[in-house]
Amino acid sequence: MVGLVALAAIAALLHARSRGGVSGPLAVFAATVAGTMQVVTDRRKPNRLAHEKSPYLLQHAYNPVDWYPWGEEAFEKARREDKPIFLSIGYSTCHWCHVMERESFEDEGIARYLNEHFVCIKVDREERPDVDQIYIDAAIAMQVNPGWPLSMFLTADRKPFRAGTYFPPEDRFGRPGFMSVLEEVHEAWTGSREQLLVRAGAVAGRLDRIP
Repeated sequence: MVGLVALAAIAALLHARSRGGVSGPLAVFAATVAGTMQVVTDRRKPNRLAHEKSPYLLQHAYNPVDWYPWGEEAFEKARREDKPIFLSIGYSTCHWCHVMERESFEDEGIARYLNEHFVCIKVDREERPDVDQIYIDAAIAMQVNPGWPLSMFLTADRKPFRAGTYFPPEDRFGRPGFMSVLEEVHEAWTGSREQLLVRAGAVAGRLDRIP
């Protein structure tokens, strides 16, 4: 629809210019269309997942979250910037994965908070079942019933210290909202990190390996 409106605006502008200028309602219309096109363009800037092959990762390629695929680039960024990792694992036909994307990962405010305080990694469990299984085991070790999306918080060396699944965007029906969880983890990371590191070490010690 935006494309059709844009074509109409371009045609109108060309016609107006051929007759000596643009003014009045046409100028307002053209400016509105230009602004709308700019907003759409800005909101559709791809993140790093646009270079991946997984259909699930590609579904998240235009989220405002600064997603990284699983790999050393993300781990190095976490070490360099002294940030925890937020790991989200899902798959393309997962209903609640899509719900959490729509409610939280497409939300500009939540994305801004994630980008500022975390290094965010997306994993397709069908592409990396090894990574998925390890963090499923970690969730069980932390007495969390696993499921997808699997939401994990890790140290830069990939040791998990908190686990969850789907979070609503705000506190709801007795469940903590995703934003509340993010704020709580950030506060613990900056204020009581030693406790998190002890917990991460204990959980990692119960796993066969860390990927």
